[in-house]
Amino acid sequence: MSGSFYLSTLGRVLKWAESRSLWYMSTGSGCCADEMLNLAGSKYDLERYGCLPQVDPRQSDLLIICGIVSYKAMPYLRNLYDQMLTPKYVLAVGACANSGGPFSPKKSYSVVPGAGEVVPVDVYVPGCPPRPEAIMNGLIALQGKISGKNTSISALE
Repeated sequence: MSGSFYLSTLGRVLKWAESRSLWYMSTGSGCCADEMLNLAGSKYDLERYGCLPQVDPRQSDLLIICGIVSYKAMPYLRNLYDQMLTPKYVLAVGACANSGGPFSPKKSYSVVPGAGEVVPVDVYVPGCPPRPEAIMNGLIALQGKISGKNTSISALE
């Protein structure tokens, strides 16, 4: 009986640690990338949440997609996702990454109708462009999803 308690407590601690140490890689191709850059600054400081920027996809476990995804960039985005560590998570930021935004397929022939067509997205952050606070709420929702907690913020999914 005490062995199962130990494993469940250890599992919760490991999930908590995993959710608080997300190393992210960001792709930016629009105005959402400016809002993402604001998060790395001293006012919002993403490192407080354990999110560290990485350049190499083999060292990151979170892919943040900011801006449009064109059909020409689609195989490269999929290649980045395939190179990431497991478990891997995806955060789609802004209307362009969620559904094509003002460059939707109804208006442009070269834009994918959302990043969910290319890679599986865990949390969608709405807005055009979303404020840095909204992106932080999306990260908190992702942390809650990883650790197994049901939060009210997870309605963004």
